Amino acid sequence: MIILDTGATRALADGHKTLNLLASNMARTPGDLLRIPALCLMQAESEDADAASRVLAFSSVVVDPLDTVSSASVGTMIRDGYGGADICHALYCALPRAEFTGMSILLTTREDAYPPGVVTVDVDSPGMLGFH
Repeated sequence: MIILDTGATRALADGHKTLNLLASNMARTPGDLLRIPALCLMQAESEDADAASRVLAFSSVVVDPLDTVSSASVGTMIRDGYGGADICHALYCALPRAEFTGMSILLTTREDAYPPGVVTVDVDSPGMLGFH
């Protein structure tokens, strides 16, 4: 599962070349989706008007909702000092899930915001999609 945090969401909305290519390629592969945690989408929209509509225009982008269970878990992470609401929702989304057995990859512009053990990839890292 590929997850975009607030920074990656804003980069996609701003036309980041590699992320746009990724979103376009994933749209051609059934079942491949980019997941944006709802609180990351909320934060991106609060910082940049129409960011949400620009990223949701990609058919490969889905929003990971903040439901009852995730609300309590994200709240606990915030209280325990893992970061703000958007960071904690991205962390929650990266946790193992019954419906997805592979490893989650969290695309970000702030790798240092996440604790060790979370697989993060900076959107500007060389070779993100095999380009050097």
